[in-house]
This record gives sequence, structure tokens and C-alpha cells, in this order.
Amino acid sequence: MAATVKVWDPLVRIFHWSLVTSFAVAWFSADEIKNLHEIAGYCAAGLIGFRLIWGFVGPYYARFGQFVHGPDKTLQYLRDIPSGKAERYLGHNPAGGAMILALLGCMALLATTGYMQTTDAFWGVAWVQETHEILANTLLALVIAHVAGVVMASYHHRENLVRAMITGKKRFGTSSDIR
Repeated sequence: MAATVKVWDPLVRIFHWSLVTSFAVAWFSADEIKNLHEIAGYCAAGLIGFRLIWGFVGPYYARFGQFVHGPDKTLQYLRDIPSGKAERYLGHNPAGGAMILALLGCMALLATTGYMQTTDAFWGVAWVQETHEILANTLLALVIAHVAGVVMASYHHRENLVRAMITGKKRFGTSSDIR
């Protein structure tokens, strides 16, 4: 058994799987169970608020400064994937960091437009409803891309990233890995 190192703390992992659950519940209850849909949306909003705070005060691998990279580094990482040259990161790789920002931003906007529809000022306003639906579909596309990226990185680096997000542990880094 390969040596492992703790990367993702329990709060990051609970956040991740709770947000997955909130989005799934909201998605499947959207047209059927309004109260459940709204509760799931409020849960997602609260989770996003927590993650924004934790991204600045949490442990090393939870912090935005550890995994958010500029566009040049992110694009170079994406260009290196097809050739198999993409480096292994002990935390999130640059593409994963960009995806986290996209998912958090889209979910925050989705929750905002959902909330707006419960207010007197925006109840029944077509552009708010349409924006909410577009954001929901965009978020679903981002989730699919995220899962594809996780599968690809898991294959490329020969490690189960889903298990790592459950246990918090990844294979111990080598000297060529980026911490």
C-alpha cells in the first residue's frame, strides 16, 4: 500500500458532498416540489458562503491561494494534458482550481436568482426565471465537465480522486509533484 498524505480537511469534504447533494436535490425537485427545491437552494447558498470564508482561513489545501492560478498557468496545464505532460499536483491542479471558481460562481448566481424569485420585486419576472434556468443548465454542464476532468486526472496520474475527496488522503507526493 502506497504511503498517503492528508490533503483535504473534513470541512472541505463535507462541503463538497453537501453541495453535490444540494444541487442534485434542487435539480430533481425543480418543477415538482417547490419547498424542497427552495430548501436545497438555501442550503447551497449557505454552503457557498462557508466555502468562501474557508477559502481564506482554512488549512493550506483549502485556501484559494493554494489552488487558484492565473490564466497562463491554467491554459498551459490544459495544453499539457493531451501529451501526458500535465504535472501532478498534491492539491487541486490549475484546471481544477479554475473549475472550483466557475462552480462556486455559477452556484452563487443560481442561488441569488432563485432567491430573487421569492421576493415581491422579482416574483414572476421573466428574465429572472430565464436566467435561473440558464444558470442551472450551465451548472449542470460544469458538473459534467468537472466529473470528466476528475476521471481524466485520475487515469493520467493513476490515483482515485473520488476516493481522495472521501478520505481526504492522496498518494504521497514525489519530488516532481507540485505541492
